[in-house]
Amino acid sequence: MGVQGTLDYFSTLLSSTKKKKKKQTQTVALKIRMDCEGCARKVKHVLSGVKGAKSVDIDLKQQKATVTGYVEPKKVLKAAQSTKKKVELWPYVPYTMVAHPYVSAAYDKKAPPNMVRKVADTANITETTVDDGYIQMFSDENPNACSIM
Repeated sequence: MGVQGTLDYFSTLLSSTKKKKKKQTQTVALKIRMDCEGCARKVKHVLSGVKGAKSVDIDLKQQKATVTGYVEPKKVLKAAQSTKKKVELWPYVPYTMVAHPYVSAAYDKKAPPNMVRKVADTANITETTVDDGYIQMFSDENPNACSIM
């Protein structure tokens, strides 16, 4: 085996290794019930231990924990639940990001200022068969429609 054979061997060896996809940095926000500074320290300690977590920010006033790094939301949520506190993913978004921020599903009195609950766009559709009846009653295509028109 000459120099050429050795180079071929190393080139196939290097090209055959599978390249791992690089994880992207994510920010995971959680709503965690915290009563005091001790609770906040405990939550921060647990969330800092999640593999890939670069930084953990705790906002005691809003009951919010933010984890930034190469993390998966499910793993962060599971780690936070291990503290035996009430935990959920952060449900609020700025009201400018929601099409109809004051429908009953989105409006929340407990939300931070300028924030509403994240809801699907279909939450504001309330069309019923009664609405269809009114539409047909005044339709130009209906021969039995209102004669005043």
